[in-house]
Amino acid sequence: MTTATTTTNATDATSGSVLLTLMKLRTFIALFAVVAFFSIFAPNFLSTANLILMSKHVALNAFLAMGMTFVIITGGIDLSVGSIVGLCGMVAGGLILNGIDLQFGYTVYFNVVEVCLITLAVGIVIGAVNGLLITKLNVAPFIATLGTLYVARGFALLSSGGQTFPNLVGKPELATTGFAFLGSGRLLGLPVSIWVLIVVALAAAYVARYTPIGRHIFAVGGNERAARMSGIRVDRVKMFVYMFSGFCAAIVGLVISSELMASHPATGNSFELNAIAAAVLGGTSMSGGRGTIGGTIIGAFVIGILSDGLVMMGISSFWQMVIKGIVIIVAVVVDQAQRRLQQQVTLMQLAKRGDGHD
Repeated sequence: MTTATTTTNATDATSGSVLLTLMKLRTFIALFAVVAFFSIFAPNFLSTANLILMSKHVALNAFLAMGMTFVIITGGIDLSVGSIVGLCGMVAGGLILNGIDLQFGYTVYFNVVEVCLITLAVGIVIGAVNGLLITKLNVAPFIATLGTLYVARGFALLSSGGQTFPNLVGKPELATTGFAFLGSGRLLGLPVSIWVLIVVALAAAYVARYTPIGRHIFAVGGNERAARMSGIRVDRVKMFVYMFSGFCAAIVGLVISSELMASHPATGNSFELNAIAAAVLGGTSMSGGRGTIGGTIIGAFVIGILSDGLVMMGISSFWQMVIKGIVIIVAVVVDQAQRRLQQQVTLMQLAKRGDGHD
């Protein structure tokens, strides 16, 4: 009887392990599926021009999703990233076109590098505001970032009265030219934005895997109370992840404005949904404590390819929203199933070891 029970437990554990492995590989399976599907049904999907265009779109999703990954791992959420994209794009456009009027008949202009640094600083500051609201005022992340979403979008609209900052070519005499290089330039055959993505992704992956702050991020998401009792400065960790999320959103604002050579206050609308979808699809747990930058990048590829493929097939934008919503729901359901299965497999493996010991 004992032998039969042991055999059954071993079989169940093996089956559960196989299913668990498939769940962990769900992002790669989804990527293979969407590439195979659109290769068959979308015309010119695998053309060089389309692949380069898709890579630039994927980069935008990936930037936001990386910041979102760190936030979600800590058990939070950042709904403001889309509005930060819009505001930072307007900041860059306004600085290039108008500079800063000091109200004394003197206007200060900045070169492109300075414009980019100021814009990145704006994104980081907004992220810091989110962090302060959450850590010091104990506002729930959903509410804090929802409020920041409206504030940032409102400032983006106020900066130009709702109008676009067009023709951001700059003026040579003011040293404000060269902004187009970030969004349209290429290095070694790849768009500059892809190189920037590679650098940021490698840095983020290194931080998550090899640094104390990375370990603290996972610890806070796994059990905040235990992390605090073990001496981890939880508030600083949360400040860091929201500031990093704002930094990533600022990069996207710069890239989009540079590519279009124009800034519009509505840029980035609903971008937070793609970021959340990419992070969750890439294996980041909405309950916190689990996620990888590599998985998030693959998730961003899935979302980006899905969006571009649906456009190439002529699918309505309304249906695209429905499909993205379904993707998020399915990803969360699979994540919860993976968590439960992981617990069951662990228990069965412990039981197997106990039977073998006896």
